[in-house]
Amino acid sequence: MITLGQKRSTSTKEDFINAIDELFLKLELAYHYQFYKVFGTDEKLKEGKKLWAISLKNKNPEVLLKAVESVISSQSYLPTLTDLIKACNEMDGMDGLPSAEEAYIEARKSYQPRKEFNWSNPIVYYAGKKIGWNSLNEKDSKENFNNFRKIFNSLKAEALNGKKFEINKTKDAKKLKPLNKKLLDKLRKKYKV
Repeated sequence: MITLGQKRSTSTKEDFINAIDELFLKLELAYHYQFYKVFGTDEKLKEGKKLWAISLKNKNPEVLLKAVESVISSQSYLPTLTDLIKACNEMDGMDGLPSAEEAYIEARKSYQPRKEFNWSNPIVYYAGKKIGWNSLNEKDSKENFNNFRKIFNSLKAEALNGKKFEINKTKDAKKLKPLNKKLLDKLRKKYKV
């Protein structure tokens, strides 16, 4: 639990592994008989952790632990991997920020001038800018998405820690002057238009 004045640590591989271990410990304590029926041997437990870790690798460790607590408090039976993924997605959306997938799609659909685009959140703009608009526009690949997701999640963590992101929209240097009707009439007569 994070108290006031503390900063959230950026998640590392070690944090993720610890979160998976803690997740399985919580499941074991909450659903002991069902847990042992499914993960009763060391080999099954090892393979289960591996499968869940691969499937949940894109999730923030803090979100994982909040999601498992939510599932434990609401379900009488051992949750499936799918149940936990759904709970993570619900927890991830509670911060009011788009998911990495939503942000990626939004960034790819954006157009010039980017600063003037109607962004759902400024961090989507900054993630797109950091990865490069040409890279986003030219290729839609898993590698491209993974790079975007890492940048976006890093910026999202900064935003959740209190950093403010704003897009300074450029003001048009030239102010449009009202049409001079007399000049227009004069030019029309001169060029017979």
